[in-house]
Amino acid sequence: METPSDIVGHEKQCGELLTDIAHRNVTHAYLFLGPPHLGKFTVARWFAWRLLVDGLDPASHAAVREQIDRMIHPDFLSMDALWIEGVQEDWRVISQSSNIPQEQRTKKPAAKTDTISIEDVRSLHERLLATGDSSHLCCLIRSIERMQPAAANAFLKLLEEPPPRVVFVLTTANEHALLPTVVSRTRILRFHPLPTDKLKPLLDGQDDDEASFALHLAHGAPGTLVSLLQNPDLLRANKQLHAQAKQFWQAQTLHERLKWVMPYAERHADLPALLKHLGDTLREHPDPVRKAEWAVAYTQLAEALTTNAHRGLLLERFALAVSHYPC
Repeated sequence: METPSDIVGHEKQCGELLTDIAHRNVTHAYLFLGPPHLGKFTVARWFAWRLLVDGLDPASHAAVREQIDRMIHPDFLSMDALWIEGVQEDWRVISQSSNIPQEQRTKKPAAKTDTISIEDVRSLHERLLATGDSSHLCCLIRSIERMQPAAANAFLKLLEEPPPRVVFVLTTANEHALLPTVVSRTRILRFHPLPTDKLKPLLDGQDDDEASFALHLAHGAPGTLVSLLQNPDLLRANKQLHAQAKQFWQAQTLHERLKWVMPYAERHADLPALLKHLGDTLREHPDPVRKAEWAVAYTQLAEALTTNAHRGLLLERFALAVSHYPC
């Protein structure tokens, strides 16, 4: 478990949470809002630890920290990794971040996506009714936007009439994907990308070129930076994709652009990575006129890919739109 000195950045948010505890002003639901991989869930786990040791002998703090790390504290609930048929079926991996029962996800029809269903919320509700010894029962849910509509409405009822002692700590990267009534029943703490000086300690001992590229790619997200630096293969793959995305904008013909972009029409292709690198390299383009014109096509592609429209057609239209404004 982390303490404020171990968390990268977010001093203001940690300070506000400590003030809530000190002033006995802890609300029943917090919403940590900000882009992915900033450390929102890391801060949430630390906050839960601080709540659960509040009033205890300092000698017991380490034991509580270990219980949370091992996901066995009776007053600590976490919904992070979900069981997904054919994708994540390793309970050992799931148990490292989630301790809310998920057996219902294995029943037919088994869960095949990373969405939180109404059955998951019902399972959560059952655990919330359990009794414990702490003054708080902390329930953490990562990426609350994963809730299906029926699940979100069921969860709203929990927010409206929470069981005694419960403190929800929710995280999201997309406030607009949540029910407004859910948002209105939480206290929002906004998290922002960190400046370079906050991230530099993570670069100690790293190759200068790799550290510089990883820092550029992370966009202020310490989680992304650490993942890249700890996984040379991932860093290498991102370097290659970044270079290819740059070539896409520099291409002289429609044929060149189609040759690069059309493989991503396959369902197994990593479209989020494609969009990220296309966006990054577009921002790096030296021509402000072309950048503005191509940004329209890029935005249309990003929005269209969230629908059920045919990937191949969307990518073809995108390449055509960009080629309409040649370099």
